[in-house]
Amino acid sequence: MKYHIFIGSTLDDLKNERGEIARIIMELGHIPVSAEYMDGAARNYDKLLEKTIEECDYFIALVAHKYAPKDVKISPLESECNIAHRKGVTIISLIIDEKARWKAAKKEKDAALIKKTEELKKRLSAGISDTWLNSTDLCQKLQSLLIQQINIAPKGGWVRADQAITPSVANELSRLSIENEQLKHQIKIENGEIVTRLREQLKNALKVLALNKVMLSFYYTSGDNWENSRKFRYLRIFKLLVPELAIGKTTAEISRFLGTVLNPDLDKPVRKDYPTPSNTIKKIMADLSMLKLVRCVNKNESSGEDEIWEITEYGKELYSAYRMRQLKKVFPKPGS
Repeated sequence: MKYHIFIGSTLDDLKNERGEIARIIMELGHIPVSAEYMDGAARNYDKLLEKTIEECDYFIALVAHKYAPKDVKISPLESECNIAHRKGVTIISLIIDEKARWKAAKKEKDAALIKKTEELKKRLSAGISDTWLNSTDLCQKLQSLLIQQINIAPKGGWVRADQAITPSVANELSRLSIENEQLKHQIKIENGEIVTRLREQLKNALKVLALNKVMLSFYYTSGDNWENSRKFRYLRIFKLLVPELAIGKTTAEISRFLGTVLNPDLDKPVRKDYPTPSNTIKKIMADLSMLKLVRCVNKNESSGEDEIWEITEYGKELYSAYRMRQLKKVFPKPGS
């Protein structure tokens, strides 16, 4: 399944970042869409833009310190967001952190435009959003938010024409669907012991991850030994790894990722190759594999190549259950 993902932002100040977002989307196997290459002077531009956004599955809103290009009264990004909201397209916002370093030339100077920029940021931050400090941080946050939404709220997407369902297959699927509903009704799966057991299993797995910790040390480019040993909960490590393992990662890549993200001393960069101990990373992945949350997909073990790990379907279910708990805490039931 491939998704069309619209990229919306101001143009000149975020040109490089837009390119990075398009690259991440393509690496995940989906299709980036943008108004950047459309003819804004065309007579039917507004209708074409609206149709283009409506046909997308997700909308990425990228915001820094500019509101609109010169001599443009209304931000193109805000107009595009209005269309996405009106058409029910999921908006994922990536808003620059106030602590991020940014060139003065890329910031609004007019007080009225600064106010509009802040109002747009406030509006977008109320939805699915995160902040970013630099290009690397932006890519990580984008990948994480996008994979979460695809897992939690998948859209229709599209398939190749030669893979489309034929009438005979559709009829068979319809028959199987009816048969499946009958079987579900017979065993009362909706309210039966199977669902209850699964929920209890997920609850226990989250408890195990929350209660257990692992010691990680860090190797810096400027050092000659392991430093800054810290204990981290398995739950924290698991939730960080879920988006990364959606497309598979080697043990070395996992070590590099955790070393960068969990580094307790941001003033000291970690080394590129195994900034965290390989034996500790292998222990973490073995423990997560024992819990059936990840699996090793490197079939050619005799070659001596680094293992490749990916998230399992059960791992995705557990992560969804964890995220639902977190969202319920943020958005309590009405009247509570």
